[in-house]
Amino acid sequence: MAASRRKRRKKPTRRDKVTDFGFRMLLALARVLPYRIRIPVVGWIVSRLVAPLAGWRSRVRNNLAMIRPDLPESEVRRLMSAVPDNVGRTMIELYSGQEFIDRVRDLPIEGPGAAALEAAHREGRSVIIATGHFGNYDVARAALIARGYRVGALFRPMKNRLFNRHYRGTISQIGTPLFPRGRRGLGAMIRFLRSGGMLGLLMDQHMSHGEPLTFLGHTAHTATSAADLALKYKADLIPIYGVRQPDGLSFRIETEAPIPHTDAVTMTQAINDSLERFVNRHMDQWFWIHRRWK
Repeated sequence: MAASRRKRRKKPTRRDKVTDFGFRMLLALARVLPYRIRIPVVGWIVSRLVAPLAGWRSRVRNNLAMIRPDLPESEVRRLMSAVPDNVGRTMIELYSGQEFIDRVRDLPIEGPGAAALEAAHREGRSVIIATGHFGNYDVARAALIARGYRVGALFRPMKNRLFNRHYRGTISQIGTPLFPRGRRGLGAMIRFLRSGGMLGLLMDQHMSHGEPLTFLGHTAHTATSAADLALKYKADLIPIYGVRQPDGLSFRIETEAPIPHTDAVTMTQAINDSLERFVNRHMDQWFWIHRRWK
């Protein structure tokens, strides 16, 4: 009886079905358009139509009110539109498959961590690649895989199972392996790291059991998993970001120097500090729609 109740609870809800149907319709319409038109059009739709319905605009405002109460109202209103625009562009870029890969595959890897990445690739050593929901978070993974780097990614399955099914298939087109959070993906992820693979982790999600560290001046519970893995498997820990350029279509891939191996808490705070520097430089490229502080 209990098992059957659990099974019933896992079925997609009506809201899940409506959301997934609406997204699939948007995809079908968007894919008819040329890439250069498709990306800004979907960004506009998400910013002007989806974001108000989903409550994203008010969430951006509330997060900014807590983190940057000094911002003028004009800048707050700009970010309320620009942030979901970037989210929309990111999503349709990922769903553009080979067209997206072809645009980013030859981008130079810039910054002080680039040489360490190349050396690890050449020597077959494992690397933990730390990033966040910033710019387009899969640009670096796509570019590295296209160069022949062995890059896997840990991801959190979507709550909407219908959406998760095609989202996982979509990001798999960029490259595999993909490891779902939880016990099922852990063993395969560890074997991959031990074999000298590079693992990408998104570090800016609220983790209730994480360490109470600081991000943008406020306490943000953060998982220390990236640092734990780097220490355990003697892997370089390198922050990397796909920074959207002013044209809204192109990117720069920027790295920071490998984070020194000390202890997991210190190293994780360094990851937060790294992302914070990029957020402060490009306020409209971080996903302020997240419930990062709880």
